[in-house]
Amino acid sequence: MQTIKIPQTLCIHELKKNYQSNTLTPEAVCKEIIKRAEADKEFNIWITPPSMELMQPYLNRLKQMDPEQTPLWGIPFAIKDNIDLAKVSTTAGCAEFAYTPTEHATTVKRLIEAGAIPVGKTNLDQFATGLVGTRSPFGETNNALNPELISGGSSSGSAVSVARGLASFSLGTDTAGSGRVPAALNRLVGFKPSLGAWPVKGVVPACASIDCVTVFANSFKEALLVDEVVRGIDEEDSWSRPIKRRPNALPEKILLLKEEHEFFGPYAAEYRHAWEAAIDRIKRLSIPVEYIDGKFLSDAAATLYDGPWVAERWADLGSFITSNKEIAFPVTEKVLRNGANPKYDAASVFKAIHKLQTYKQKAHQQLTNAVLVMPTTGGTWTRDQVRENPIETNSKMGLYTNHCNLLDLCAIAVPSDDAAENLPFGITMFSGNENEHLISGLAELFLHGVKSSSNTTTALVAVCGLHMRGYPLEKQMIEHQAVFVRETKTAAKYKMIKLATVPAKPGLIRNHAGTSIELELWEMPLSEVGSFASLIPSPLGLGKVELEDGSEVLGFVCEAIAAEGSEDISYTGGWRYL
Repeated sequence: MQTIKIPQTLCIHELKKNYQSNTLTPEAVCKEIIKRAEADKEFNIWITPPSMELMQPYLNRLKQMDPEQTPLWGIPFAIKDNIDLAKVSTTAGCAEFAYTPTEHATTVKRLIEAGAIPVGKTNLDQFATGLVGTRSPFGETNNALNPELISGGSSSGSAVSVARGLASFSLGTDTAGSGRVPAALNRLVGFKPSLGAWPVKGVVPACASIDCVTVFANSFKEALLVDEVVRGIDEEDSWSRPIKRRPNALPEKILLLKEEHEFFGPYAAEYRHAWEAAIDRIKRLSIPVEYIDGKFLSDAAATLYDGPWVAERWADLGSFITSNKEIAFPVTEKVLRNGANPKYDAASVFKAIHKLQTYKQKAHQQLTNAVLVMPTTGGTWTRDQVRENPIETNSKMGLYTNHCNLLDLCAIAVPSDDAAENLPFGITMFSGNENEHLISGLAELFLHGVKSSSNTTTALVAVCGLHMRGYPLEKQMIEHQAVFVRETKTAAKYKMIKLATVPAKPGLIRNHAGTSIELELWEMPLSEVGSFASLIPSPLGLGKVELEDGSEVLGFVCEAIAAEGSEDISYTGGWRYL
């Protein structure tokens, strides 16, 4: 067998391609992971590190599996050490708490059944209580790109394992942002599905009512591949819900906050500049942008640690903490003991629930067919700074994340342009629990549809007649590698005529006393636009078309002279209504 050098980034699709061509084996990949884990020992990524003893049983299982029928055949993944892997200790970041489960967590079981190989259990902020990655007796997990900086938590080791090429993807958990903050700080995609969409059976609870299992991946598509395997109700999981994924689509509008965003830490200026660049990139997606009052989001978030939800953590862990004095990590114990405060009585819980319900209703009303975009974090810290001021620095990291699960939202954190060299920056897209297809569609467009430089590789093309979906010339769009984006309307400055051709086709003419005409937006590689334009017969052509939000895109236009003798069909509002 001809072998190749194992790539540093263990992309799922690349590994599968090499397995199929017989130039690489899962055994070779696992052995390389062990070498890399040893070389990265000082990063404090693992609690149970990769070993052939751990991985061999799963490698052996591959011989009875059909690679064509198991979508993750031979793909290595890491598991946050508050998620059960059968016969391997689960510590939740506390050796004295450890137990050895007899069965896998549901998410882990489904991945293994799909052919994935668990390589080890990763470090975390103890009891999943923290967003910094430094609250562990197993050591502070270093940032994958700059070891002086924090890695983010609580799923610190899970994120860094992927970023350092020790796993193709990893499982984390998310209560207040633990599946998103580490993604942003290590230049990864972090997907947090809706509450209950992925089972939490076999997960040590932090706040059981709002805990999620999440995935860190090198790309958006690979995160969704994992989602396809894991998603689905577990009848034995009381928190599980039958939330089905719909095909990716784009929202009708993008929501941004009216309030000035707060940026912090030693790179606050760089983060602010990166956010401004991200907003510019968002505005060039040709989707209407609306600014909203976001104060209720921070008000909702405040209930997580300044309200009775901290008592939910104490309900699960309080007996262990009180029976094992000075065993827990000091700052973790301090946070957990807040949940024992007498002020968090039954009445306070119900008051908070009622207040939160109001916030939840407002959020879901605003997010109808919409996606909210925020920075994933407003900054980062050095590990020294967190050590000196552990509470405030951690609190800042949740500024744009804590509201999410409390409001029953889904979220995906994606990389944007770096704030500086080896200083990743990311944004998060939020929507309601039934709108995962909208955050996925927008994430795909943001990552692949518009580049950050002026040298874009694709263009949005507006079509209003026979090139629309379901019409005869749709095939020309597909032949030119165009992808449907969304339906929209022109500004109220156009009229549509019916040209006397065979077959009949519409002509869109700019007219200041005009109306708004429905059309479709397609994304086409710039390299294909020239050959596509050459197929357009006179009096039609490509020009600038103004959309209802005031933005302009490339699109079909018609010479004004063609209106003479042609039927004005503007009253229909679009070709589909003729």
